[in-house]
Amino acid sequence: MQRNATTQFPILLVHGLFGFDKVGGVELFHGIKQALRAGGARVFIPYLSAIHSNEARGEQLLAQIDRVLVGTGTTRVNLIGHSQGALAARYAAALAPDRVASVTSVSGPNHGSELADFLRKALTPGRLPGHVARGVATLFADFISFLNGQAQLSPAAVAALATLTTEGVGAFNDKYPQGLPKHWGGDGPARVNGVRYYSWSGTLRKSTDEEQEPLQAFCRAFSEYFITEAGQNDGLVGRFSSHLGKVIRSDYPMDHLEAISPGGGKTCKGVAPTELYLRHAERLRKAGL
Repeated sequence: MQRNATTQFPILLVHGLFGFDKVGGVELFHGIKQALRAGGARVFIPYLSAIHSNEARGEQLLAQIDRVLVGTGTTRVNLIGHSQGALAARYAAALAPDRVASVTSVSGPNHGSELADFLRKALTPGRLPGHVARGVATLFADFISFLNGQAQLSPAAVAALATLTTEGVGAFNDKYPQGLPKHWGGDGPARVNGVRYYSWSGTLRKSTDEEQEPLQAFCRAFSEYFITEAGQNDGLVGRFSSHLGKVIRSDYPMDHLEAISPGGGKTCKGVAPTELYLRHAERLRKAGL
């Protein structure tokens, strides 16, 4: 059955840190853009700096929002941000609520990432035992190499990671608190300054070593460095750390990158990640967005 994704305002799919044209050989938002367009939505993918701070990427997003508004003749946009893209979307909505109809965080580190915390310790001499620091730093460098072919963790990448730590995002949240829950693990305000806020995310699904793809293997390896949300994370972001606005669900059985790569597997009850975006477009349409 054809889904009706004809939202009133255009949808912008905002990529996160290390978001290049392709992620591990798969096109960014692979299949999602096409599915939404097939359902009648106007969809755009703004390309932000792959490695930069939350605020800098947010400024880039604001500029591209203006171009979409001029090109489509509309007055507002719906932002759906994956990972750090959620923080860029939050920044844009905080500064220009008149141009943003909704912000949806998909696996966004809205309260920081424990993995980023651990990596920061690993990259600070003396904070961790040498073999532990080398192990996680090497793992993350291999991860970046798999994503974009760059075999080293550059100073710019290290600086960008610092903005995703609990401390870094905490400072960001002090300035841009719109949509944040008042209590850990709860929902945040569903509407702030006329902007609707939503979020969804996942936790690692059960799989055997034989069926794991490289990106899944990385997420499972990273998951071992979580303490507060051990067993309740997608490999890069904790379940409750992702909460923002109206929480649709935060335990879909999918890892961090499956959320933007429909080929990565099925969520519960056989629902693919693409279906989550189509459902959400229908949700936005029914809300008049």
